[in-house]
Amino acid sequence: MSTTVAKISAIQDEMAKTQKNKATSYHLGQLKAKLAKLRRELIEPKSSGGGPGIGFDVAKTGVASVGFVGFPSVGKSTLMSKLTGTESEAAAYEFTTLTTVPGSLKMNGAAIQILDLPGIIEGAKDGKGRGRQVIAVARTCNLIFIVLDVLKPLNDLKVLTNELEGVGIRLNKKPPNITIKQRERGGLSVTHTVPLTNIDQDEIRAVCSEYRLNSATISIHEPDCTIDQVLDVLEGNRVYIPAVFVLNKIDAISIEELDLLYKIPHSVPISSKQWLNIEELLEVMWDKLALVRVYTKPKGKAPDYTEPVVLRTGKSTVGHFADAIHSTIREDFKHAQVWGTSVRHPGQKVGLDHVLEDEDVVTFFRR
Repeated sequence: MSTTVAKISAIQDEMAKTQKNKATSYHLGQLKAKLAKLRRELIEPKSSGGGPGIGFDVAKTGVASVGFVGFPSVGKSTLMSKLTGTESEAAAYEFTTLTTVPGSLKMNGAAIQILDLPGIIEGAKDGKGRGRQVIAVARTCNLIFIVLDVLKPLNDLKVLTNELEGVGIRLNKKPPNITIKQRERGGLSVTHTVPLTNIDQDEIRAVCSEYRLNSATISIHEPDCTIDQVLDVLEGNRVYIPAVFVLNKIDAISIEELDLLYKIPHSVPISSKQWLNIEELLEVMWDKLALVRVYTKPKGKAPDYTEPVVLRTGKSTVGHFADAIHSTIREDFKHAQVWGTSVRHPGQKVGLDHVLEDEDVVTFFRR
């Protein structure tokens, strides 16, 4: 790994020394492609049989997982312990948490796994400290809480975002609207329906050359597309995860300063020590996870609102709901009746492919 890190450092140095202009765009494109391939080696290292390391191989529980990421001693462990009742060692010195500590939180009938990850240090994406193991766990989460010290949030957020971006985690973003279709012959064809303001064809060709992609159709529909987004599509291993920027220790600032913090997008100011504004944090967490609660209604009876079946957005059809209850329901499924916002009228008949919405009520009918 040290050789890979050294190669990454050498390429970064060369990129920093190279002035960007039309004459150097092809060379810079090659360098960025090489950098992306080297970073992939850190994300997906060759197996040596040693496993991910003690404390990092965490079994998934619940319907969704939230990872706490941050620099050492920003209050992650205190927040985790109070939310879940799980003891994650907390102290007023750095690197208290040395392994991933799992806990569980029940909210609106859904069991949500909380993961307190060891503090990240700058350079984690290049293998420093335990950064690679920490980030490997973060890639599996459904939501990331980036916990920041309220006295220096913007600088720390920039560094942490850079670390996560460096290993293929895209925060609060959607996959770019770019398609790349390989073909047997005909060379490279680049089409675009939006102006290419941040990229030129030389850069695209340089990147494709590094990936030995000599014949392909590249269609760009992403406004203000960058070469990094083209690389994201080529690599194919990026994960797009919603994030909340948790600005901790607001008990140490004034009301005027607190008003300014609310202008930071995706942020929620809190105090884990004084337990201030935690309700808002939990509400934002629920909204970001976009979970779908579905209730059963036995034929001729009232709906059972005591224990919802909780599904994830994107996997919330009637078929998914049936599978969550019992694997045999599909076998003699006739139709379902649904009450709620996903149907045009109460009790509408639907099939297995119907997409359910939060707090829908369902009755199954068998053949």
